[in-house]
Amino acid sequence: MPASNPLLDALPLPAFDRILPEHAVPAITKIIEENQALLETLCSALATEAELLVPLEQAEARLHEAFSPVRHLRAVLNTPQWREAYNACLEKITEYETYLAQNKGIYAKFVELDQSDLGASLSTERQAELRHALQAFRLGGVALAEKEKAEFAQIQQTLAATCAKFTDNVTDSTQAWSLSITDESRLEGLPERVRALLQDDARAHGESGWRINLTPPCVQAVLSHAQDRELRREVYTAHATRASDQGPHDPTHDNTETIEQILELRHKAARLLGYDNITEHQLETRMAKNPQEVLDFLGDLRDRAKQTAKNELESLRKFAQNEYGLEPIQRWDLAWVSERLRERELNLSDEEVAPYFAADPTIQGMLDLVSELFGLQIVRREDAAVWHSDVRFYEIRDSGGDLRGQFYLDPYARSDKHGGAWMDVCMQRRQRDAEIQPGVAYLTCNGMPPAGEVPSLFTHADVVTLFHEFGHGLHHMLTRVNCASVSGIEGVEWDAVEWPSQWMENWCWEPQVLQRFARHYQTGEVIPHALTERLRESRRFLAGLALMRQLEFALFDFLLHLEYQPGQGARVEELLSDIRAEIDLLDTPSFVRTAQAFEHIFSGGYTAGYYSYKWAEVLSGDSFEAFEEEGLFNPEVAQRFEKCLLSAGGVRPAAEMFAAFRGREPQSDALLRQMGLAA
Repeated sequence: MPASNPLLDALPLPAFDRILPEHAVPAITKIIEENQALLETLCSALATEAELLVPLEQAEARLHEAFSPVRHLRAVLNTPQWREAYNACLEKITEYETYLAQNKGIYAKFVELDQSDLGASLSTERQAELRHALQAFRLGGVALAEKEKAEFAQIQQTLAATCAKFTDNVTDSTQAWSLSITDESRLEGLPERVRALLQDDARAHGESGWRINLTPPCVQAVLSHAQDRELRREVYTAHATRASDQGPHDPTHDNTETIEQILELRHKAARLLGYDNITEHQLETRMAKNPQEVLDFLGDLRDRAKQTAKNELESLRKFAQNEYGLEPIQRWDLAWVSERLRERELNLSDEEVAPYFAADPTIQGMLDLVSELFGLQIVRREDAAVWHSDVRFYEIRDSGGDLRGQFYLDPYARSDKHGGAWMDVCMQRRQRDAEIQPGVAYLTCNGMPPAGEVPSLFTHADVVTLFHEFGHGLHHMLTRVNCASVSGIEGVEWDAVEWPSQWMENWCWEPQVLQRFARHYQTGEVIPHALTERLRESRRFLAGLALMRQLEFALFDFLLHLEYQPGQGARVEELLSDIRAEIDLLDTPSFVRTAQAFEHIFSGGYTAGYYSYKWAEVLSGDSFEAFEEEGLFNPEVAQRFEKCLLSAGGVRPAAEMFAAFRGREPQSDALLRQMGLAA
């Protein structure tokens, strides 16, 4: 073990300049041993806030705050060493968390406190903590017989490792593929900034010419702009077959069997706890009350969008045939044809828009907007240790100077970094001795990095993603709840957790917001009002097709977990085929393997929960309409939104939070209007 271990230091922030993979296992092992010793003590302690809740909260926070940098570094510096360290720690933490959830002694203390007069006199926060803890004990198998407890514990251990393997396979498959280009004519249509990035990547790998990889900005650029249809097909095929036995990939990274294992384990766990299926188990912590409610919700959106989507696809087909002789249109043509049609119908293109969204002023514009809305001061600090030179660190203070939160922002794609975008918890807001520990967040995006003399330029989709993740961050950081288990996003129903993030997206479409910060990176010209209006109009462009695509993912996830039976297996391709027959208006090639890289549902926490994006979008659209009705920058509306949602944590149900803000139940009309669909 190293002489000094920064993961064991009581620091206000992780020491990313000193944390090494070899620190991980010793630190986690030591903390778990100390926590287990504490649990023995707590079993005989008084069932009070001071003797039970506070010591346990501090112990749990110490473990999570030590593991958080390990989990994060595995995602943003995916070396074999960090992966090995993460997997070893995950095994230990899963074993410990299962042990805690099944600890009858600790559970008895929580029951005793909950049923006592003292429990009834606890603060609202602590009472919510008790409710959530008792539910977690039940879902963790505390009531099982000893034999079933051992089986459940083994399932949890194997499941954690198998989900981690799923992500590793996707990462390895993604990173292993590249395409070297020496004939520049194949890159016709790609913007110069993209070509410069591909050239930089080739040089970094000791190659001449240009190097295409499967990072999100590269795939998006090729599929949207490359005139070479064969190049689009090649990149699409590589991306659509990651971690499978199809396409150009190493079959050792195939996730097909991994999916079967994950579903079998989830089903066994649900059955042990008395549920008929995985979905019913997952709905215990959701706003939706039962599977039929979710299916009705998705079915209603499908019915409203289907005809619009059919009309949109017919327009695309006619345009592709008449203008480019593409018949039939293929999946690898879809983004390219859509971009060309958008250019013609809306006089709008990514390359017209991107020069106005240089990364630095765009990020600052977002921070200025939030500062104005909620009366905050958001300042970048240069003294915090970070894991890469791309990373920025900020702190958020209120108008009185009190620290509300801190966050790391890692905005650009890198070859050793997981794809996608996410917010993750570094530290939870909680009472820490005599002080308040503020919420600290990791905000991770995969925008196009600078290339040569050209700064990082975001597409408008990148801007939306940035705002989305910062919405999650605000939910985590602006909380005023001091009990860690119900602070920030903790304790919030999973199908409501996307509410603040999707609410934040709405600001990206408002001309008066964009004109505050969007300036041409070369001329300094403010983005023209006419261009922002066209951008706003583009929100409805092919919105029906986009919704149908999301419904395909949501239905697949939900039905996969609802209908799974061990005897018949996952039926992944069969189920996808059935759903596409109902949902998909454009044929999907037989080689496509959607599920094998679907990290959200197999390793990202969205088990039977991908519908949450649309469920929460109803909440977010309705919430944003309050700002439209009462004034976009109305401080009273913003203050009410912060109080009812952003600062409220998981103390009360999301439905109550929404009713407190809007004075009624949510309505889908606002979302449908935003998408140009009939309400």
